[in-house]
Amino acid sequence: MNQDTTSAAERVGDTVNSEYIMLKEKIEHFFAYEGELLDERNFDAWLELFAEDARYWMPLARNVKHNDTEAEYTREQSDAAWFDEDKKTLLQRVMQLKGGDHWAEEPFSRTTHIITNIRIQSRSETDVTVKSRFIVYVNRREEEVRLFVGKRIDVLRITDHGFLVQKRSIFLDQSKLLFKNLTTFF
Repeated sequence: MNQDTTSAAERVGDTVNSEYIMLKEKIEHFFAYEGELLDERNFDAWLELFAEDARYWMPLARNVKHNDTEAEYTREQSDAAWFDEDKKTLLQRVMQLKGGDHWAEEPFSRTTHIITNIRIQSRSETDVTVKSRFIVYVNRREEEVRLFVGKRIDVLRITDHGFLVQKRSIFLDQSKLLFKNLTTFF
């Protein structure tokens, strides 16, 4: 049974219960650790944070009229997407990066992942759904700089050993990709 943990009081910042705070703190720690693994190019350890049945999806953004916001992003499993992957394809991308076979990541980019505005949307005995915002700074060679900004919705599976990413939906705040490739993990 899903339970919305965000009360009206929490939305306006009046009262937040200690259980919510402790869970949010664990999630913040998890996301900080995950970002550090990516920034240190420890892709194998990063991939271990994903469930075997994980889904990693980034839709395309569209410019839509004010009354058509439902169509702002392409639909999951119906339309095109920047990423629509499972753990197996993420592993293939990691192997490409590590093997030096990925021309867009030779030499490796330097990255900094910042995750903020973390809000728990719902939780059950087995998982927790979390909304957040991200900024990913990427520098490659001397002058190539990319900045990705957007929001994520993560479904984290609760295990005896901590969280596993069960599903990650990534929404970029740009309708046109402003860079020549999209090799960064979010």
